Amino acid sequence: MQKVELLAPAGDLEKLKIAFIYGADAVYIGGQTFGLRASARNFSFEDMEEGIKFAHERGKKVYVTLNIIPHNEDLQELPGYLQQLSSLGIDALILSDPGTLMYVKQYAPDLEVHLSTQANNTNFMSARFWYEQGIRRIILARELSFQEIKEIRNNIPEDLELEAFVHGAMCISYSGRCLLSNYMVNRDANRGECAHPCRWKYYLVEEKRPGEYMPVFEDEKGTYFFNSKDLCMIQYIPELIDSGLSSLKIEGRMKSVYYVANIVRVYREAIDQYYKMGTSYQYNPEWLEEIKKASHRDFTTGFYVDKPGPQEQIYGTSAYVREYDFVGLVIDYDEKTQIAVIEQRNRIFLGDELEIIGPDMKIFTQIVGQMWNQNNEAIDVAPHAQQIIKMKMEKPVKKFDILRKDRKDDRVE
Repeated sequence: MQKVELLAPAGDLEKLKIAFIYGADAVYIGGQTFGLRASARNFSFEDMEEGIKFAHERGKKVYVTLNIIPHNEDLQELPGYLQQLSSLGIDALILSDPGTLMYVKQYAPDLEVHLSTQANNTNFMSARFWYEQGIRRIILARELSFQEIKEIRNNIPEDLELEAFVHGAMCISYSGRCLLSNYMVNRDANRGECAHPCRWKYYLVEEKRPGEYMPVFEDEKGTYFFNSKDLCMIQYIPELIDSGLSSLKIEGRMKSVYYVANIVRVYREAIDQYYKMGTSYQYNPEWLEEIKKASHRDFTTGFYVDKPGPQEQIYGTSAYVREYDFVGLVIDYDEKTQIAVIEQRNRIFLGDELEIIGPDMKIFTQIVGQMWNQNNEAIDVAPHAQQIIKMKMEKPVKKFDILRKDRKDDRVE
């Protein structure tokens, strides 16, 4: 049985490397044009080249998004861009627009092409159509059930792969085809500039009562009635694989290094356990608890099990649940002295209780007992963003291990 692919987001080169180190089989990235995450740092051609080399040395893959819905002026630079992408050796291009596909055939005919979820593919006849145009993977619309995915799988060519989102933020609009941002702030979501107005607070205003703002529900705080919960399918790994998916996709090119590492490592563990244990496989509730240690909204299963109802929206707030801070990344470790060199990401104090995580679901906890700055001077606190510090470790660590801190002192019980 060919193992299902675990596909991770990579908003920049550091996240790409972290995704692979923590267990991803492939990543999807964006260039500095033509992708739907214009606010992400994204990749220069130099970064792409380094990232692709890093991936291919490890037997991994890199897919590049080119999934905007282009206007005429967007097409002017597209031929040259495609030719540059083709020369880099990317593993596939992700697009949604038929005109863009025509350009790919003309200027980069050797590139494998995947169809973006933005193309709203919800049935097997559409999948067959795109296959005949040269598409080799369909990233399915988010609005499909397990049964519908199975029906598509059973009615398409064997070599046409199916991919679907299994974790991350959900869009209020059908497969992300949204006009709210364009209408309200003149930022086109379909060209990578979404302002996320679905997360804003809304009130009703009656035509003849201007200035009177009425909450949609009787709550003085207002309501976020477009605000979807986050998708989380960690409890359904067997069903996802059995439905015929070839790739399980995590959303989040705008998310942090810590988010990418933590979510990838949990899904990696669950997928590996499924293939190892077979019919003896059992879901581990600790996986969900670990996932919750990265910033998130309340979770939903989207359309996979049942059609979403009112309970799939978050009406009270658009804020994330964030119970842990990412405070440091290990960049070196000396086994003899047990001292780690750490790049700080949030303030660290002597006496802090930290959790150290790495690939393979390893985790341990320790109190910060000794810290030094780059001049080997003892310090009580590391307050400066991304400063390099040294720390005595109670157990061995490796490069790219992550330090996090429980925010329990900030919580309101």
